[in-house]
Amino acid sequence: MKNPLALLFDCGATNVRVIAMDIHGNIEASQSYPNQTETDPHYEGGRIWNVDAIWEKLCKAAKIVTSQIDTSRIVGVATTTFGVDGTLVAESGELLYPVISWQCKRTDSIMENIGNYIPVKELYTTSGILPYSFNTINKLIWFKENHPELLQHPKVQFLYMPSLLNFRLTGNKLNDSTMLGTSMLTDLSQRNYSQKIFNALELQISLMGDTASAGTKVGSITSRASIETGIPENTPVFLAGHDTQFAIIGSGVGMNQPVLSSGTWEILMSRTQHYTVSEAEFGLGLTTELDAEEHTYNIGVNYLGSGVLEWIRRMFYMDIPQEDVYSVMISEAEKIPMGCEGVRVNPDFLDKENGSEGAIIGITLQTTRAHIYRATLEALAHKLKKALQAVEKAGNFKAEYITCVGGGTKNKLWNQLRADICDLPIRLIKQKETTVLGSSMYVFKATGFFNSIEEAQSHLDYQPEIIYPSSRNV
Repeated sequence: MKNPLALLFDCGATNVRVIAMDIHGNIEASQSYPNQTETDPHYEGGRIWNVDAIWEKLCKAAKIVTSQIDTSRIVGVATTTFGVDGTLVAESGELLYPVISWQCKRTDSIMENIGNYIPVKELYTTSGILPYSFNTINKLIWFKENHPELLQHPKVQFLYMPSLLNFRLTGNKLNDSTMLGTSMLTDLSQRNYSQKIFNALELQISLMGDTASAGTKVGSITSRASIETGIPENTPVFLAGHDTQFAIIGSGVGMNQPVLSSGTWEILMSRTQHYTVSEAEFGLGLTTELDAEEHTYNIGVNYLGSGVLEWIRRMFYMDIPQEDVYSVMISEAEKIPMGCEGVRVNPDFLDKENGSEGAIIGITLQTTRAHIYRATLEALAHKLKKALQAVEKAGNFKAEYITCVGGGTKNKLWNQLRADICDLPIRLIKQKETTVLGSSMYVFKATGFFNSIEEAQSHLDYQPEIIYPSSRNV
C-alpha cells in the first residue's frame, strides 16, 4: 500500500478524539468531543468515567473521520488513554463497577494508610512509582475493602481504560504493558506484576489478566464495531496504551535523550536502559515507568510549571488585554538582566496542605513586575536543571540536549533561559501531536511498514529548532 493510514482512538481527561494519521505523521482527518468525569451513583462524592458515554463519542467521531477518508487505506487501529484507571469486568466484559477516575478523592485515605499492607518505601523500591493516591493499587484496595464480593465474581478481571475500549472494538481482553508502569503493582526488575505486592494485598495476580507489549495485536474489528464506527470489519487492532509513553516515542527521542513536556506541570522524562530506585530517588521525587519498548524504562520527575506563571499573570498583568499579555510579559522580562537584580522566586506554589514553600524574596522599591516574572522563569529553569541532574544520575547517563514539547515552548525567553541555565541545547520540534504519532508508529511497525520504532522515528521530519546556550553563541 502506497500511503497507509493508522486510525487512532485517543481518550484524554478533557477530550476524546479519533485521528487518521498517515505514515509521514500527517493528520488526514480528525474529530473530537469534550470529555469529563461524572458523579458515581454508587458512592457519594465519587468521580467516575462513563465508558458508555465515552464509547458513544468515539463511535460518533470515528463515523465522521471514516467518512472523510478512503477506509481501504486503514491498516490498523490503536487506542491510547491516560494511565492508572480501569475497573473489574466479568467474563462477558460487563463492567462490575464504573471506572473510578484518577480525579476521585476516595482513594486518598487508602494511600495514606498503605503501610497497613506494605511499607510505602518498599512499594517504591519495588515498583519505582511514587505514592500517588490515584495509582491503580489504591483502586484494587478500595474494591477489596468496600466491594469484596466483586473480587469473588467468576473469572473477574481488571481491565485498564485502553483495554476496555479495545474490548468493544474486538471482543478480546488484553492489557498493555505500558499501563503497568503507573499501577504501583509491578516489580520493575521483572517488568511484570510483583508477587510480593499481591501477596501483601492478599490478591491473585491472575486478577490482572493477560498482558502484552505495545504493538501486539489485540484482535480485529468486529461486525458490530464496524457498524458503530465505520471502520472496515476485520481491521486489526494493536496495543498502544498509556499516553505518556507514546508521547515520548512520538517526540522522536532515543535512549538517554530527555524530553520536557512543558505545560501547567513540567514533566521531564528520559528513555534509558538503566534505573535506580532507592530511598534517595524517592526523596528526589523520581518515578520510573515502563517504556513501550522492552528492556527500556522512563525515568521522570514533575513539578508545577506554567501554573506558577499563570499566577504571576493574574497578580501583576491583569491590565493587559488577553491577546497581548504574553508578548508584553516576555518583552518586559527580556530587559531585566540575568539574576533579576537580586529578586528570587521559589516556584513551589502548592497549597499549604502539601507543604508549600513558594516565595518571592529580594524585593526592593525598584522591583517591577518584570523582575518577578523573569525571576520565576529563571527559577523554573533551575528547577529543570536540578531535575535533569537527578534523572541523569538515576539513569547513569549524561544528556547532550533536551527536547521540549508543549505549550511552554512558545515562550522564547523561557527556552533561552533553559538552555543557558542547564548549559545544554534545547531542541524544539514542529510536531505537536506526539501521543498519537507515537501510537501510529506501533501500528505501522506491526503491519510491516517499519522494522523498528527507531526506523519509524527516522522516517519523520521533525523540523527541529535548536536553541543554544548564550555562551556558545559568542
